[in-house]
Amino acid sequence: MTIEEKLAVLRRELEARNLDAYLVTGSDPHQSEYVAPRWRTREFISGFTGSAGTVVVTRNEAVLWVDSRYFIQSGKETEGTEFRIMKPELGDDDYIPWLAKHLGKGRRLSVEATEISISGFERMKQALQPDVTVVPSKGILDAVWVDRPDVPETKVVEMKLEYAGLSCEDKIRNVRNVLKEKGLEWTFIASIDDIAWLTNLRADDIAYNPVFMSYMYISLDKAVLFTSSRRFDDTDGLPFEIREYDEVYRYLEENLKGNGYYNPDRVVEDFAPLLENDGNRTGIDITTTMKARKNAIELEGMRRSHLQDGVAFVNFMAKLDRTRRDYDEIAVSDAFEAERARRPGYLGPSFGPISGFREHGAMCHYSAVPETSSRIEGDGLLVLDTGGQYEFGMTDLTRTLLFGEPTEEQKRDYTLVLKGHLALASQRFPEGTRGVQLDVLARQYLWQAGMTYFHGTGHGVGCRLNVHEGPMNIGTKLIDVPLEPGMVISDEPGVYKEGRHGIRIENLVAVREDVETEFGKFLSFEVLSLIPYEKKLIDVRYLSEVEKNLVNTYHKWVHDELADLVDEEACQYLEEATSPL
Repeated sequence: MTIEEKLAVLRRELEARNLDAYLVTGSDPHQSEYVAPRWRTREFISGFTGSAGTVVVTRNEAVLWVDSRYFIQSGKETEGTEFRIMKPELGDDDYIPWLAKHLGKGRRLSVEATEISISGFERMKQALQPDVTVVPSKGILDAVWVDRPDVPETKVVEMKLEYAGLSCEDKIRNVRNVLKEKGLEWTFIASIDDIAWLTNLRADDIAYNPVFMSYMYISLDKAVLFTSSRRFDDTDGLPFEIREYDEVYRYLEENLKGNGYYNPDRVVEDFAPLLENDGNRTGIDITTTMKARKNAIELEGMRRSHLQDGVAFVNFMAKLDRTRRDYDEIAVSDAFEAERARRPGYLGPSFGPISGFREHGAMCHYSAVPETSSRIEGDGLLVLDTGGQYEFGMTDLTRTLLFGEPTEEQKRDYTLVLKGHLALASQRFPEGTRGVQLDVLARQYLWQAGMTYFHGTGHGVGCRLNVHEGPMNIGTKLIDVPLEPGMVISDEPGVYKEGRHGIRIENLVAVREDVETEFGKFLSFEVLSLIPYEKKLIDVRYLSEVEKNLVNTYHKWVHDELADLVDEEACQYLEEATSPL
């Protein structure tokens, strides 16, 4: 069906249910950022393939809200349809104020109860009452999506204890200790990356995210995992009971006794009636905070992963002939992937590669496909954002590569991005600092030049898990979570000029203890990534002596770590790429 045909069927369904509008979150029953094919509802109804956005369909309008990562992409993918793109970061109303203005008194808005969080549903209901009634529903889109994919049931594999650092038994015990400290009797977990971390199990239900559809219930004396039993070849010795995925509702109804704990941002509205108890407490999942603070073995695995990535990158760059004109964007990212595949412990990409040449690089989350993959011809910049899953850790890195000769504008833009990147990575900060307090360090030089970027500066990264991990971040929005030792986070400022070029530089850093003075404890960042910068794009006129020393020191470290590991024919590239400015 075309987008118009889908919208027509959906509107007939709304009319039959006496509804005036339908909201599509694009998420799944676990509020995942990336979802399995069954829950790609936003893409199904609008054609937009990005990982974030909200759709509202009324009797006579179709509207898609996106953030700055997808301004360009959303316009291209919905071109020719009736969808209107809304950009709140550029002054458009966000979807709740828009609904309040456009629906009117007595109207009924519906959203799937299995695809919106308890907190999200409550916020929407409170914001729109008394004029608009928000109705939780089930199965509206099924009337349109007749061949909707099933719930995935991929096999699970166990992450070795030598890489996980803690057994599942130890992690469950730690959760119970927190419950006891809080005076609570149970916790219900819907976050599937938390469950993968807690159980030391990985699967393949969502592309690039080694997770599996599941729920977890932990009380002071029971632990129950709700997922398909067909995932397991052997369940002997597991420190939890296994029940089928769809048994969770009945089990909770029969077994929730006393006061417990859950995260209303990750548990969907469909569970709200079961969890209504004034004695229950809510907040970030206990496991989310534990997962974010990598233990010593996980950190060592992350370092090892970045070492392997560094070797792969240097070998890739040494073979990349930037004078050739028969590459396209996909060929470049495939060539890097081929080098990663040679590295010990490599499992596959940690996300779909972003390889954007010239104007495609200005599309922050552009994804090349055969129909759009540009040939690398003439002078220009290529944004290459890729990552690797390893048995022992994970990587996420971005480098902007130069083909041909740079313009003065490109060199200036690159250097200003680099200055912010270095300023953030080298900052010492007091214990208790939030990411929002550090964000301006990465933006300051772009701001002074009248430029900025609209995405976050840093996101948490999992250990052989999801490439985007909470609860911390570095950005302009207040996320009231302090940076703590063991957290791994990205440092990725950029600048994007539509129709011309994009630039992004990304390393991963780990929060570590630094010094203690009369003013308290201070933390700093350990840089994990071992990837040379693009020296031909660095305009040293914009760098201070301190910044030049930072680049030279980083490059010397990269050289010393990789020199004995890269292919012999890659040594010359490594020497040139890491030579002093």
